Amino acid sequence: MSMKIVSTAFDHNGEIPAPCTCDDRDSSPQLSWSGLPAGTQSLALIVDDPDAPDPAAPRMTWVHWVLYNIPPETTGLEQATDRDTLPTGTREGINDWGRTGYGGPCPPTGRHRYFFKLYALDSLLPDLGKPEKPDLLHAMEGHILEQAELIGTYQRGG
Repeated sequence: MSMKIVSTAFDHNGEIPAPCTCDDRDSSPQLSWSGLPAGTQSLALIVDDPDAPDPAAPRMTWVHWVLYNIPPETTGLEQATDRDTLPTGTREGINDWGRTGYGGPCPPTGRHRYFFKLYALDSLLPDLGKPEKPDLLHAMEGHILEQAELIGTYQRGG
């Protein structure tokens, strides 16, 4: 069985609901995963949008959430997970708003894709402080056992 990440809030390639966006409560969606490979010692989650700022002419990937050292016995995250409800031991990185925590979809124009990428790692990472996505990816090099991906979409006013 290969690793899988899903959400009760939206289907793969489906519309992310308003409560999980800046147009409403801006709360993280419920996520669950299964099929972790043998030897998984920790998990990392990166949520990003490769369509920023305009899907017709993307210029950057906007990072919405960075988590690492999620315990492997964890099977998911509840909706509206925040610093106080993260699994014990989970560390937060910095998103592109310059803060920790989840920042929901808030596209300036067009329909954007949001990639929820879960990584199974063969080790517990050292304390990276509050890393940005590139720092976390660098620390994970050589430690990724498997990766799973869930994509949601969102367009404001649509």
